[in-house]
Amino acid sequence: MSFVNQSPAQPSAPQPGKMQSAAQPEHAPAGLPGEPASCPRALPGRGALCVLAAALLFSLGGMLVKLVPWHPMAIGAARSVLAGAILLSYMKLRRHRLVVNRAVLLGGFAMGATSTLYVLATKMTTAADAILLQYTAPVWIILLMAVLFRVRPTKIDLAATAVLLCGAVLFFLDSLGGGALVGNILAVLSGVTWAGVFMMKQWEGSDNLSSVFFGCVFGAVVGMPWLLSPAVTWSGPAVLGVLAIGFVQFGAAYVFMAEGLVSTPPLTASLLSMIEPILNPIWVALIVHERIGPLSLVGAVIVIVGAIGYNLLKAREGQGAK
Repeated sequence: MSFVNQSPAQPSAPQPGKMQSAAQPEHAPAGLPGEPASCPRALPGRGALCVLAAALLFSLGGMLVKLVPWHPMAIGAARSVLAGAILLSYMKLRRHRLVVNRAVLLGGFAMGATSTLYVLATKMTTAADAILLQYTAPVWIILLMAVLFRVRPTKIDLAATAVLLCGAVLFFLDSLGGGALVGNILAVLSGVTWAGVFMMKQWEGSDNLSSVFFGCVFGAVVGMPWLLSPAVTWSGPAVLGVLAIGFVQFGAAYVFMAEGLVSTPPLTASLLSMIEPILNPIWVALIVHERIGPLSLVGAVIVIVGAIGYNLLKAREGQGAK
């Protein structure tokens, strides 16, 4: 889930009358803070390559979750523990202080809920449905900003809401006879909680890396009873799969994204991140032989095209306002 925040580095609470721009979701740390003091000047193109590498690693999530024969809560806990260790090491290397305040903890709670719901949804429905229904997050951001902060949506926001909801409806129509309805509902809820992550990042004192770390703590605590259950089989393939999910698909991907967002424009990062929902179901189809229905395929195209179009139009709208 790649979600690139296009707001200022340290924004205050959302201001009435102005809709915040949103891109897409689970993984990308949504507008990581500005470049750390110890971070060297990025080489030309290095940032974009890091974002691309992050999107490629994130796209492996559906396939790896499907391959590990554990309860999804156990997978989520193991992934959170391993990824949290990677993130803490990265923050120490970059001398990025761990921030603890209300905005960070609320963002961490929403981040942990998003990650947990994503793993649950991936196990209960198709990988395509799980990741692409999460990409309806801009819809919930628009609605929540309007309801909670009286931020009036623009015509572009309303059009994006209609398009993304149409795509989501097709996923649900395709799941009615396939037993994946609950998984699709969880996937939509992960989009809602991811919208909460984005909104928490708008408050003064927020720190994205710290929120992601506390999201890992939340995921680990909630899923630990399942991870310690006797039902978990510690076979070689299962352990290797979990290590790949925690260290590579989640932890290393966040590090690449953090590095990439230092020098990559938000729109570029957002569009590069769209590789994730495209490749995610492809890896699953090639390795796990999972196929999606025709209506879901049409819905996938609508969601991807809608998200890309929304980013481009919002970027143009922002340039026109300058």
